Amino acid sequence: MAHVALTFEQVDSAEDVNRITTALMEMDGVEEAEVGRHGAEVDGRVRREALLQTVRALGYKAH
Repeated sequence: MAHVALTFEQVDSAEDVNRITTALMEMDGVEEAEVGRHGAEVDGRVRREALLQTVRALGYKAH
């Protein structure tokens, strides 16, 4: 299992955090995601680029 750290911008509210958490947890291969306003720690069998694309598709900047 891999551990991936992501950094976010433009995540300003609990609603934003919940949207990102839901989207990440629905991804195949994600086993755990701890999400906050400034980033996330994700465990599972998923590529970093796929995680970034998911967050960006919601309209947030992710690195």
